Amino acid sequence: MSKPDRDIEAKAMNLPSKERARLAERLIASLEGEPEIETDAQWLEESERRLAQIETGQVAGIPASEVLGRSRSALR
Repeated sequence: MSKPDRDIEAKAMNLPSKERARLAERLIASLEGEPEIETDAQWLEESERRLAQIETGQVAGIPASEVLGRSRSALR
């Protein structure tokens, strides 16, 4: 690691934990690049398909309270 890199790291380590976390998130996001447009389009298509199924009555939603209750029971 170069001296400038070590200096930046030392300064970052002196930041409060929330600021370090925010910085870490931004650095990691910068490595991931731009979101894939095709994937975003596929998720949009899937969400629209599921919404249409609910609106037409093909599938029924489950109340959040029931889902959360089941989840809590499963975790016990």
